[in-house]
Amino acid sequence: MRIVALAGGIGGARFLRGVQHAYPDAELTVVVNTGDDTTLYGLRICPDLDTVMYTLGNGIDEERGWGRQDESWRAKEELALYGSPTAWFGLGDRDLATHLRRTQLMLGGQSLTEVTATLCARWQPGATLLPMTDSQAETHVTVVEDGQRKAIHFQEWWIKHHAALPAEAITLVHHGDLLPAPGVLEAVEAADFVLLPPSNPVVSIGTVLQVKGIREALVDKRVVGVSPIIGGAPVRGMADACLAAIGVETSAEAVGRHYGSDILDGWLVDTADVGVTVPGVEVRAVPLLMTDLETTAAMARAAVDLA
Repeated sequence: MRIVALAGGIGGARFLRGVQHAYPDAELTVVVNTGDDTTLYGLRICPDLDTVMYTLGNGIDEERGWGRQDESWRAKEELALYGSPTAWFGLGDRDLATHLRRTQLMLGGQSLTEVTATLCARWQPGATLLPMTDSQAETHVTVVEDGQRKAIHFQEWWIKHHAALPAEAITLVHHGDLLPAPGVLEAVEAADFVLLPPSNPVVSIGTVLQVKGIREALVDKRVVGVSPIIGGAPVRGMADACLAAIGVETSAEAVGRHYGSDILDGWLVDTADVGVTVPGVEVRAVPLLMTDLETTAAMARAAVDLA
């Protein structure tokens, strides 16, 4: 069984762990959002790629859901003492090694796809991880701060401001055509079906769908999505702030309709959202809280059964 998933960070990574537990023999390819990527201190940082890699490679901090287990923060603390204006970004000491190695390899001429494969050789995630694109593309958020309208990087809005500044617009900034990374469209074409995990529908999966050719490639595939919204609230994070920025209600039904029947064939919602309808899409309700590996694997089985 060949499965492709489009994923963001914590929710997507944890769901994919359930997929692997339920279907250990499946050939899993994950196309990961890189719109969250940023450059700080001269280092190229890829939060979603690292979260998926660490999670599937058993190196994630389980409580936080991001970063390395057994982490320390001395470099971050020292940066704050030096008065660094970006010390709000959580660079752990062990995690820092990943960014150093990635940057070293990229400065040596390797693409992000090649670098990701090299990093995964250490972690052995049991899946092929592909960045959505090898091009530099970053999500920016238009806000008003201190009476001034400006665009800031998504990480600044999300982490420094905790998405508390109302977003007027969320934009994926890039130069020229935003082309998929090598192997992305080929993996989708070869897949038996495609899963959209419960990742942020705007700045994770929604960003992947902006890459040229990816949304179009899903039209002829069987695609099942898993709602990140339960009972009118995000399961984790601040997806409601992102949905408000694009004028979409924070509900399982609204998100399903936002994706649309042109790509969705099935939509998995929580039992709290029984009665949700999405025109042209089969909707099923099952428990969607990922409380442990077994419940997450049950979610994955429900998604695959619907597919």
